[in-house]
Amino acid sequence: MRTGAAQLFAFVFVVVLALGASAAQDEKEKVAPHSRFEMFKKLAGEWVPVDPKPGASLHITYKVVSNGSAVVETIGPDTAMEMITVIHRDGDDIELTHYCGIGNQPHMKAPDNAAGNTVAFKFTRASNMKSEKDMHMHNVTYTFVDKDNLKTEWTNYSDGKPAGNMVFILKRKK
Repeated sequence: MRTGAAQLFAFVFVVVLALGASAAQDEKEKVAPHSRFEMFKKLAGEWVPVDPKPGASLHITYKVVSNGSAVVETIGPDTAMEMITVIHRDGDDIELTHYCGIGNQPHMKAPDNAAGNTVAFKFTRASNMKSEKDMHMHNVTYTFVDKDNLKTEWTNYSDGKPAGNMVFILKRKK
């Protein structure tokens, strides 16, 4: 009888341990940070506005380049106002440089490992500006709605303070 009880106890103990380990792994996967840069790589392709303005033909492309180490976002490819943004990892962060149509190049940084579906880049410095009071894109937030829907919100600065936002609500072109 004691052997049967000991075997039953051992079996129950192993099952409880296994269930606890599985629940702990599930919880770890829920809260564990994962690479935001990988989310940018999955954007590869052409994107168009969800609700296009009449007469507008804006589209944005994403291309993974340099053996997977950078993502190039092209706003308005092959137009006079084409702008390029290059996104890449930098240690535990993601950096971007926005090659703006007004001729400057703001640099921004965001943490690579974070929870949630947004990546908020903050201004760190810029090239080709006399001072930070010059007009420039200062921040951008990417919201990954799902694999085929994306929202980007760019904040423009002028005279050292916010001077407007530009929001793109995009869907993957099929």
